[in-house]
Amino acid sequence: MTPYALALLGLVFGAGLGALAVWLGIRRANAEAASQIVSRQHLVEIVAPLRAAVAVVTDSDTVLAASTFAKACGLVRGSSLGPSEVVEMLAESRAEGRAVERDLRLPPGPGSPAVQLAVKVVPISNGSTVVVGEDRSADLRFSETRRDFVANITHELKTPIGAITLLAEAADAAADDPDAVHTFLGKLSKETGRLNELVSQIIALSRLQAENPMLAARDVDVTEVLEASVARCRAIAEAGGITLSMSTQPGLKVVGDADELETAVTNLVQNAVAYSEPGARVAVSSRTADGRVEIRVSDNGIGISGTDQARIFERFYRVDADRSRASGGTGLGLSIVKHVAQAHGGDVAVWSRLGQGSTFTLRLPESQEGARV
Repeated sequence: MTPYALALLGLVFGAGLGALAVWLGIRRANAEAASQIVSRQHLVEIVAPLRAAVAVVTDSDTVLAASTFAKACGLVRGSSLGPSEVVEMLAESRAEGRAVERDLRLPPGPGSPAVQLAVKVVPISNGSTVVVGEDRSADLRFSETRRDFVANITHELKTPIGAITLLAEAADAAADDPDAVHTFLGKLSKETGRLNELVSQIIALSRLQAENPMLAARDVDVTEVLEASVARCRAIAEAGGITLSMSTQPGLKVVGDADELETAVTNLVQNAVAYSEPGARVAVSSRTADGRVEIRVSDNGIGISGTDQARIFERFYRVDADRSRASGGTGLGLSIVKHVAQAHGGDVAVWSRLGQGSTFTLRLPESQEGARV
């Protein structure tokens, strides 16, 4: 073999070895890259627990992975996007190659309420798309509640303020008639007291929402709370010809703020007295059940309809507005009870029948110290 041929053979052989080395290097790099690619199962495991409504959609409109919330709220149904508005956003995002954002309200589904979502559709480089829906339902409810609260409080304040203004003018005009002045001043005093109670209740409700009673919580004797509440309401009950009684299980304790708990029980007793006729009975009691302390306030008064029961814990809602105003009620008492219960890790429930009476039950976690007694 000539030297030229040997050189050519060496060149070819060397190039072959080089190519082989390059090929082996590429294969090794691809294998390493492939080991880092997230599989569909991994993607599902990553997306599923997210609190937002998240869906990863392929270029063929198939949902590759979705969070549990996305399925629960109806953003994803099976392997497809549910709402037509989101499908339109997906098409717009692909056509324009950019992210598309929109606020959507998803209707209630089986066992799930309506949801307000801030939806963003984002295209990614491999042709797939990510759909993210941030739940804004709580923010919307807060805004609506605040708006309703301002509207209600404006109305509620106008009534006593207007009455006070008219009564003051009437008393001034009747300056030459002592009896009339005395009558007007009596009514003026009553309206002033009502206004003062309303402002006090509003302040109490605002404080409950702003403060956490459990930050400085201590063991509270339930019997002492009930005794104080009954004592505060006994005079108004006797004035209305209503019998007020109390029976407690000794040694019961809960953890929290004694003043707030006394306010809650007092509101329940006052409510029972206000909606009872002369000769009726109001009973206050306590007991333990399933690790919780139950405080019950029962009456045999006029009762509450099923429709009203669904709303009685709303601010300013009154079953009988005329009766409530006549008794000095503000429409905030039961709302305060609900907030106190929730702040203490408990709840409040009502049982009632028209013409038979009502029972309100305040349930609170029992103190471990009380449980050992």
